[in-house]
Amino acid sequence: MASLLDPRLQQAFAPRRIAVVGATEDRNKVGGRPLHYLQRFGFQGAVYPINPKRATVQGLQAYPSLDAVPETPDVAIVAVGQDAVPGVIDQCAARGVAAAIIMSSGFGETGSAGVALQHALVAQARRLGVRLVGPNAQGVANFSTGAVMNFSTMFMEVAPQDGPIAIVSQSGAASVMPYAMLRERGIGVRYLVASGNDADASVCELALAAAADPEIRVVLMYIESLGDPAMLAEVARLTAARGATVIALKSGRSAHGAKAAASHTGAIVNDDVVVDAFLERHGIWRANDVHGLVNAVELYLAAPPRPAERRAERLVVMSHSGAVGVLCADAAESLGLPLAELGEPVVKALAAIMPSFATPQNPVDLTASLMTKGGMYADTLGALAADPQADMFLVGVPVAGEGYDVPGMARDTARFAAARGKPTAVSAPQASVRQAFREAGVPVFAHETDAIGALHQWSRHGTLLRQAATRSSSSSSSSNGSASTAPHTTRMPAGDAPFLSEAQSLSLLAEAGIPVVAHRLCRTVEEAVAAWQALGPEVVVKACSAQVPHKSEHGLVFLGVRSAGDIAASWTACSERIAAMGVPFDGVIVAQRVRGQREFALGVRQDPLFGTVVMVSDGGKYVEALRDFVVLLHPFSEADVLAKLRTLRIAPVLAGVRGDAPTDLDAVARTAVALGALAAAHPQAIASIDLNPLIVGAAGQGGWAVDAVIERQEETHAHP
Repeated sequence: MASLLDPRLQQAFAPRRIAVVGATEDRNKVGGRPLHYLQRFGFQGAVYPINPKRATVQGLQAYPSLDAVPETPDVAIVAVGQDAVPGVIDQCAARGVAAAIIMSSGFGETGSAGVALQHALVAQARRLGVRLVGPNAQGVANFSTGAVMNFSTMFMEVAPQDGPIAIVSQSGAASVMPYAMLRERGIGVRYLVASGNDADASVCELALAAAADPEIRVVLMYIESLGDPAMLAEVARLTAARGATVIALKSGRSAHGAKAAASHTGAIVNDDVVVDAFLERHGIWRANDVHGLVNAVELYLAAPPRPAERRAERLVVMSHSGAVGVLCADAAESLGLPLAELGEPVVKALAAIMPSFATPQNPVDLTASLMTKGGMYADTLGALAADPQADMFLVGVPVAGEGYDVPGMARDTARFAAARGKPTAVSAPQASVRQAFREAGVPVFAHETDAIGALHQWSRHGTLLRQAATRSSSSSSSSNGSASTAPHTTRMPAGDAPFLSEAQSLSLLAEAGIPVVAHRLCRTVEEAVAAWQALGPEVVVKACSAQVPHKSEHGLVFLGVRSAGDIAASWTACSERIAAMGVPFDGVIVAQRVRGQREFALGVRQDPLFGTVVMVSDGGKYVEALRDFVVLLHPFSEADVLAKLRTLRIAPVLAGVRGDAPTDLDAVARTAVALGALAAAHPQAIASIDLNPLIVGAAGQGGWAVDAVIERQEETHAHP
């Protein structure tokens, strides 16, 4: 595929010549801070302050305009008033400057008038071939070269250090908070980007520019509005290809948060559950808060998550405190991390090492003997290293100091982790103990809950990466013709109504290969009676009209119809009620009454950013209240659906409990895949599909679509 990387933005991340338009002497102003940082942090390239009123600015020769500088800058920092920005962009284009970082505010973040100004600015820049970061951007920093084109105060207070991390954020504050937290742990950051309004270059495109650096191992993102998911998918693909990872904090989960994010960025907020599905699909871990954004970074750098064939989740806990072992076990269980069952050889080896009153089991309690038996720590690690059941390790050090060889413990842990190649973390509340382990290169946490949380994230992220890699491989096979899917031959019925009738909807589902309940559309009483005789003894009678998509609320559904008289009465009631509503009457549907083991609700909608979105939910009248559903983005496989169904709260019941047979989830998966393929084949014609219920039997019995409503896209009502 063609690269989405724009060399103009890549050049802005590693510039050799930088112009600062609006440069000031005062380093505490927006136009002065970047100039100060460029000199303070050792930028070796050329710096051109642009200020027509001064001969020098902060000791550097100043220039009256961009056309006066001796060489073409790779990037221009723009820190002038809002009304002067368009003129600066004209100067950039005339001088050949390929990218500009617009720190000036007063654009899309201020309201409708600002949005109009912003649209005009972007149109101007694109016409002239200049890429924009911002406006309202805090800026870009490359700490490996000293190209700190950013005005945050944070770098005055927390000294930068180069490292394998990139932080890319739509918010200035949300960019420097994780920076400070990482630096406190001694972790260096190479790129820090606060993109502002994302009017031209989006946060995702800027993340791609940072991720293109082969030395970046973790990309941290703060996203308020996701406007170009394809670019983010490319970030995930690029990083995964070399074993790097992406962790994203997407704000706006709550209704109030979404509203605040929209007002902050002046952008459209995405449906949050769809964002979840998108991030998961591409192997991106979604953090819940800033702490979660950085908590596992240390562990990722020591042992990057890998797309292993099976989920690596079995944990071994070791401590010299029984209480810490129990707390860690409780925290692990709450997150679904099972403790590893130690093998018999390992148990015997531990029994020979530990005091006679200790029990060689997981969690491993070294007891207070650790203080008097210097080699006990290393010997225990050596015994545990032989256990093939263990996927990850946590060492709890609740207290240490005089009498403990903490540096030796740290060295032993580092050697153990290097030899095993599996994630190993330490929890220690004492700063001095943490420092000793950190200096040895061992991931260390102040609290066992943070350590367990990081190990849980490592495990689950590896699963996401494996699933993403599997999808990518399947997609490649399909594109090469080895696993192609037959093209859809379905056709949307012509018509102007916003909805298809139920009869038309069920017919289209059947064409798509979805089993539907046996039924007939009957236009006379006699036809309805004949249908009952063919499909009975018990049937359901429903009015059919494209203008009445939801029939139950109008009293147009009759259950348990068992006689010719009941058929006639149902027909009459449907006919009279439809007439009273003043809408066309297409007849009645007489459907076989089917009973299964479980009802499901399936829905499809076309998302303008993410494409065809499929929802699968436990059925029944409490669907909306219980909200026990999963979301998938087309294309997906039956295996993807089954994996998602196992995450439902109702999943244990679906698997069969108290003598019940398991539900035929394969039938649900087949239906979901077919439904997604149908909608994806008609993106310009189908707006949404509501299949509710899908009645499913026990394993192997299949399922039936009983009721369905297909909504047309508004602009294509009249097109087949």
